[in-house]
Amino acid sequence: MNKMRRFSFILLALLLSAAMVFAGGGKDNTGSSSSGGGASGDIVLRWAFWGSETRVKASQAAIDAFQSANPGIKVNIEVSGGTGDHFQKVDTQLAGGAAPDIIQMGGNYPDYIAKGVTLDLTPYVGKGLDTSKVDAGAIAAGSASGKLYAVSTGATIPALVYNKTLLDKAGAPLPKVTQTWAEFRTYLDSIKSRLPSGVYALQDFGSTASGSTGFGYWLRDNGTPIYDAVTGTTPVTAADATKFLNQFKDYRDNGLIPPAAIAAGYAETGADSSSLIAGKVAIGFIVSNQFAGYQSNTTDELGLIEMPNAAARKALWPQLSQVYTINAASKNVDAAIKFVNFLVNSPEAGKIIGNDRGISSSATFREGAASVATDADKKVFAYHDVAATHTSPETAHLPNDSELNSTLNLIYQNVSFGRLDTTRGGQQIFELLTRLARK
Repeated sequence: MNKMRRFSFILLALLLSAAMVFAGGGKDNTGSSSSGGGASGDIVLRWAFWGSETRVKASQAAIDAFQSANPGIKVNIEVSGGTGDHFQKVDTQLAGGAAPDIIQMGGNYPDYIAKGVTLDLTPYVGKGLDTSKVDAGAIAAGSASGKLYAVSTGATIPALVYNKTLLDKAGAPLPKVTQTWAEFRTYLDSIKSRLPSGVYALQDFGSTASGSTGFGYWLRDNGTPIYDAVTGTTPVTAADATKFLNQFKDYRDNGLIPPAAIAAGYAETGADSSSLIAGKVAIGFIVSNQFAGYQSNTTDELGLIEMPNAAARKALWPQLSQVYTINAASKNVDAAIKFVNFLVNSPEAGKIIGNDRGISSSATFREGAASVATDADKKVFAYHDVAATHTSPETAHLPNDSELNSTLNLIYQNVSFGRLDTTRGGQQIFELLTRLARK
């Protein structure tokens, strides 16, 4: 065979190989779609959320139940440990045109409406999405301009969680469910000296890497909600923010919360990164739907109490724990609607997921959850019975929640480590809130 014929033969072989690859449509050797997770011809949905290992296992079990009843639809999960990582990843995917079909969000979902990300669910109500059993308040909370964009996973209320076993062993009294800030400060002082060396009375919940809920509660109790949606401004002053920083500096200086170097080692996004579960503090800050996950991560007995001054100021609020939204760019909207409807309304989903994403707003889901309620679930129900009477409507969210969380935490850490005094820190928080309110 001469050189020219040999070259032509090799070139033909390469062309045929390439043709075979492209004719395969991107399928792998198992026959799965290139989107992954399903047999050839299956609709594959991607569901992005954040949470602990407990949430991941429950969510996968719910998926398994849905897939058994809906052959031809497969659901793949994309999990982040906390909200910061979740939204950073989702924003990157959105920018690249490759975002998931179903995106778990929080109170920041209106930011994504403005960006055209979240699908208007109104046309699907009664046509795949049943809202007849969902609490009216939850529907209102997930709506904007008369259109439904987000379906509540359930309601949750901020709370303090304490380690009863630890306090009992230390011979310390248990905290009262309801108390003022002054009573709470006195209580922290009373248990400080009884706790084992290296264990502090209270988690530093002034700010965390992915959450500003503690700051939001403090502002409501202080009578200065973070945002006025009517005027598009923040009522918070630099003096208010300084007062907030001074309160936690007092706790830190008096050894009631861990030093900054220790506190910064715990992301506090869930039980997996909690200083309470790690045994470093006796009392931690959570939202009530997290309680079961925390309890399942320790052999110690835990309990729930209200945030200080809740009864006096009704500063607590029932918030949408999370919401399910559907990506407006999804190519599988009908299947996504079917799956979200299952997650929201199915008694079977209720039995599997329980209160992990909040006490459900759907009556049929709650029926399933109540039928398998654990002792931890019952403690959450009991807490809601008390705390719900000390709530008022949720404050409007400041635009750009994610930026608020990350930048507030940076300022807070600078103050905690002594790189900024509280006055300068308060001024920077004020400037941050003012800037975000104008966005």
